[in-house]
Amino acid sequence: MTGVRNFRDVGGLPTTDGRRVRSGRLYRSGHLAHATETDAAFLASLGLHTVFDFRNGADRATEGPDVALPGVRNVNIPLSDPADGGQFWKTVREGDLDRLRGLLGGGRAAARMAESYREMIRDRTAEHGRVLHALAEDSVPALLHCAAGKDRAGLSIAVTLLALGVDREAIVADYLESNAPHNRYRLQRADDTPETRSPEVTGLLAPLFDARAEYLVAAYETIDTHWGGIERYLAVGLGLAPQTRERLRDRLLD
Repeated sequence: MTGVRNFRDVGGLPTTDGRRVRSGRLYRSGHLAHATETDAAFLASLGLHTVFDFRNGADRATEGPDVALPGVRNVNIPLSDPADGGQFWKTVREGDLDRLRGLLGGGRAAARMAESYREMIRDRTAEHGRVLHALAEDSVPALLHCAAGKDRAGLSIAVTLLALGVDREAIVADYLESNAPHNRYRLQRADDTPETRSPEVTGLLAPLFDARAEYLVAAYETIDTHWGGIERYLAVGLGLAPQTRERLRDRLLD
């Protein structure tokens, strides 16, 4: 697609008990606000039941609402912004080098990203639980997206795949596909000028736009340390009863 970044079907990923995620049931992408007519026609052909949009109000105001797809339910469930706030992203878009050094230099950008993943595991249990319950009931085929399809959508996909029993390393491998050149999100400059950045600015911003295994590992570690492991995270944190988890597996696995 030309107007939708980072789109893919997560079908085919293996579970630890020998099953696989069913193709055509669970998709992930960046936002749909800039989808062309051809893109929209392709998305409509997938037979989607629900599109889950994890962007917040500031994202939607900047990028626009998703295109309407006939017969598809759109559900907005805002998750915490990976870089925490409109003012932060305003600074990033303006590209002031001194301010960027203070915000992002010395490993602070990567640390900020890893902490955002930890926060989404600790603090967004209601939202992730809502998604898993919806997928178990009636919401598939489903597309999960945020702005770039990397962080909020990436972590929500990861949580879903963990609930299905997909191996953690396989989840990381799918997550890292967001680094492919055709998948990467392009930040719009505040003045709408073509993207021209110095190598230093590019380096400072890289941790924000990279999919890095260390970010997802930070989420895994939080599941283990804060919740005592995936089983307790799903049952207590997300309120996923055994029968609901089985319905989820029946809907999404071969």
